[in-house]
Amino acid sequence: MSESNTARVLTLPNAEQAALTIRAKALIFHDPKSLTLLSHVERIAPSEANVLIIGETGTGKELIARHIHAQSGRKGPFVAVNCGAFSENLVEAELFGHEAGAFTGAQQARAGWFEAANGGTLFLDEVGDLPLAIQVKLLRVLQERQVVRLGSRKPVPVDVRLVAATNVDLEKAVQAGHFRLDLYYRLNVAPVFLPPLREREGDILPLVDYFIEYYRHRLDLHSPCVTREAATILRQYHWPGNIRELENVVHFALIISQDGLITPADLRLPGQVAPRAGTGGAAVSDEEGDSLAAIALHLCRLLERGEPDLYETIERLVFTTAFEYCRDNQVRTARELGISRNILRTQLKRFGLIGDAVEAGG
Repeated sequence: MSESNTARVLTLPNAEQAALTIRAKALIFHDPKSLTLLSHVERIAPSEANVLIIGETGTGKELIARHIHAQSGRKGPFVAVNCGAFSENLVEAELFGHEAGAFTGAQQARAGWFEAANGGTLFLDEVGDLPLAIQVKLLRVLQERQVVRLGSRKPVPVDVRLVAATNVDLEKAVQAGHFRLDLYYRLNVAPVFLPPLREREGDILPLVDYFIEYYRHRLDLHSPCVTREAATILRQYHWPGNIRELENVVHFALIISQDGLITPADLRLPGQVAPRAGTGGAAVSDEEGDSLAAIALHLCRLLERGEPDLYETIERLVFTTAFEYCRDNQVRTARELGISRNILRTQLKRFGLIGDAVEAGG
């Protein structure tokens, strides 16, 4: 698996400080489709055009945004923001800043993300999660090139290159009334379509090489090798979680592998059937072994489909299933879920599983 030697590699700064499953730490351009993408990115980077990066979760959208900034010639900072990480009440203050006393808890003035990125690039990840009211104000900032902090009437000029990213179809969001058409056009000046890993087969094994090298030093291992059978499985797997999933799989395989070899049994891919040590060569599926990995696989598929209200649906499923499994016994259900009975009762009421007058069971 030496083909990574000829590949272009983008890596996340201070990747060792990032949580394992937060974002893609490396992006490799070896597959012809990836090389075409890289060429396109480097052509649009020196312009001032707003960029919209479209790609599934875990494909490396932030790495593309950082490369656009690095190639743009801008001297200011690169500021990355996840629009889905803040409530509607906070996101306006975070984006545009606030003055002292603008709201409860605002004890001093604070610059927003636009001011922080002045002279550089502001990367708005999950831009489709912005509330409609904030979308209106974002559009005004992009048009007027100035921000007004909460609690102030004085505009502050900003020179910011905006790069946005989304893992949802914004055109469908526009049709559903969840995203403004005028903002979509303003963001989508220079679109970048980041293909999922399954469509860039030539990048898979170079990425495997990269993560083996990355983690073997941390695990104090001597140059582990991937068997031909394992390499075939890695290349043919669907990778619904993209680069993030591949990193997790390689990391875990290095932990459990023996004799310096990564075999099919070490990969633990959801849905994979492979012999394991001590089973006499019998096949063991993920249903008997890694059930959480199987859940992650199906969750990724729901994310790919753009399932509406996914978080609440899964939350409802967790509490409904656990309550039924424990035969409507609240004490046992709280214990099995590892939460307090008060939290459980709040959720059971929320989902209509109990009434206000129902007392805790057994």
